[in-house]
Amino acid sequence: MANENTAKKPSLFSRVKRFFKDIAGELKKIAWPSKKQVINNTTVVIVVVIISSIGISLIDYFFGLIIRLFFGS
Repeated sequence: MANENTAKKPSLFSRVKRFFKDIAGELKKIAWPSKKQVINNTTVVIVVVIISSIGISLIDYFFGLIIRLFFGS
């Protein structure tokens, strides 16, 4: 009675094959950015990182000065 309700499970090879077919199908749906967009976005990220690191360095420097003034080392 239990055998009537259960469907036959596909083999491991067919499941792996289906998995990779699904991956290929999903990769075709991706809207890949153009080379110009990648260069532009990369430039923006590098500029923001440089500006942020300068800002954090300045804050660190001034806090260091304040600490040295109070504790006189």
